[in-house]
Amino acid sequence: MNSALGLDRVKSVDSIALQTQPMSDSSADHGDNSNFIRDIIDADLASGKHTRIVTRFPPEPNGYLHIGHAKSICLNFGIARDYGGYCNLRFDDTNPEKESIEYINSIRRDVEWLGYEWHSNPFASDYFEQLYGYAIDLIKQGKAYVDSQDADEMRANRGTLKEPGVDSPYRGRSIDENLHLFEAMKNDKFADGEHVLRAKIDMQSPNINLRDPVLYRIRHVTHHNTGDTWCIYPLYDFTHGLSDAIEGITHSLCTLEFEDHRALYDWILDNLETPARPVQIEFARLQLEYSLTSKRKLNQLVSEGQVSGWDDPRMLTISGMRRRGFTPESIVNFCDMIGVTRKYSTIEMGVLETALRDDLNVRAVRRMAVINPVKVIIDNYPEDQEEFFTGANHPQNPDYGTREVPFTRELYIERDDFMEDAPRKFFRLSPGREVRLRFAYYITCQQVIKNDAGEVETLICSYDPESRGGSSPDGRKVKGTIHWVSARHAVDATVNLYDRLFTSTNPGAAADFHRALNPESLVVMPDAKFEPAIELSGNTLAYQFERLGYFISDYDSTSERPIFNRTMTLRDSWAKIGQPG
Repeated sequence: MNSALGLDRVKSVDSIALQTQPMSDSSADHGDNSNFIRDIIDADLASGKHTRIVTRFPPEPNGYLHIGHAKSICLNFGIARDYGGYCNLRFDDTNPEKESIEYINSIRRDVEWLGYEWHSNPFASDYFEQLYGYAIDLIKQGKAYVDSQDADEMRANRGTLKEPGVDSPYRGRSIDENLHLFEAMKNDKFADGEHVLRAKIDMQSPNINLRDPVLYRIRHVTHHNTGDTWCIYPLYDFTHGLSDAIEGITHSLCTLEFEDHRALYDWILDNLETPARPVQIEFARLQLEYSLTSKRKLNQLVSEGQVSGWDDPRMLTISGMRRRGFTPESIVNFCDMIGVTRKYSTIEMGVLETALRDDLNVRAVRRMAVINPVKVIIDNYPEDQEEFFTGANHPQNPDYGTREVPFTRELYIERDDFMEDAPRKFFRLSPGREVRLRFAYYITCQQVIKNDAGEVETLICSYDPESRGGSSPDGRKVKGTIHWVSARHAVDATVNLYDRLFTSTNPGAAADFHRALNPESLVVMPDAKFEPAIELSGNTLAYQFERLGYFISDYDSTSERPIFNRTMTLRDSWAKIGQPG
């Protein structure tokens, strides 16, 4: 690690990069991870219904994954791992207008970064020929028909939760006519919206999803995977269950908003001969305070320039969290902490932040940095003198080794660590008061020099040479200890102080979520000073800047232009705010 840091005076820093650790193998003895889904699986295995568990994570590639998807990833891949089965990463790509290779690549990258490996990585579009054949089978059974109503007519005839639907005037078309029209749809004989294929189920059903749902629609759009081979595309509800069956999925785990769709999922599989018969099980999706998990609204933030992109460190996309300095272990641990239930509940943001702090506290390398500097000149310290203090890279883990911290006559301290007219309980630096410099000496402020604007520019201090190492032979006590950086050795850098993107606990519930945007979600500090023992580029090494928080080098950081992102403060600064939703 010394060579990676490029630092002559760093003695040892081993195995502290933010690399994904391999997921440990385990048997079906899942202990604290027990939940109702695992109970169902246990029963299925015990009865002999299944001998191998197969799951899938099936995102639509129409945006970047967010923290809500992380829960589903951990659930599906974790169950497959724990039961000795496997999990597929399947792209449900039936909506070509909104899908792209960019999103596909980002999803693969995020799943891998979280520490999971998929068994196979199919596209639903890989099954278009089979799905078309299944649709033909339904038509031949008299269970699907081509409808020529326009969208407004179909919507009006669908009914409401209190009123039944009305049969389409085309519902009675013969099997031969439906076969002919559906083939003509496939062969590009009609315009978009001119016809659709619908299941023939029950327009009187209390479940609106069973009122002759649309199975196929015409779309003249180039598909990322199939090109222009198809101009008809199956809808998600038709595709999803059949893709599960084709892949031999045993347990199709969905969030609760798909509960009302399960009847259609079952109807399709019950009326077709498929290679397997999966079962759909629903669980409560993740609802996290101070966050949005709507892809549409997240995309709006990106397109409007409210954030710098999908990987903006304020976004709770997995890409954004990675750039901010979240570890994959902290996200997986968070998902384990909140568990899996069928009951909706809102998780406090502090739970996620605690999972991150707990992980970073163990792995983050300690360094001193001054983000908002004011200069200190120690007037009784020799100008040409230079000495080094030994600092632990991690106070609780000696295996991380030590580094040498340079000390000279001119230093930088944090501007917040000085107050000219300090109250009695202010234990940091002020005129005539003594503080301890971390690792080094006691200093006392003798004089304050200000610029023409009246701002504090330089503090003239004296030091006690007998207090080297932070203690005095005469036994006098100093309550305040502050951090510092040698001006001669300081590395200039920019620091991005990131905070929560929203000030409301439930921004998505507002009529306009923009009103909940936090104007202080990003504060840029362009004049930060770091001690020299720091890696300036590469988003791999977590730091705790002492007394300030956890930080990581940004993707755009270089040795010539260092940029660091604040991952998290040391303590929860929002705990007492009590913002209403």
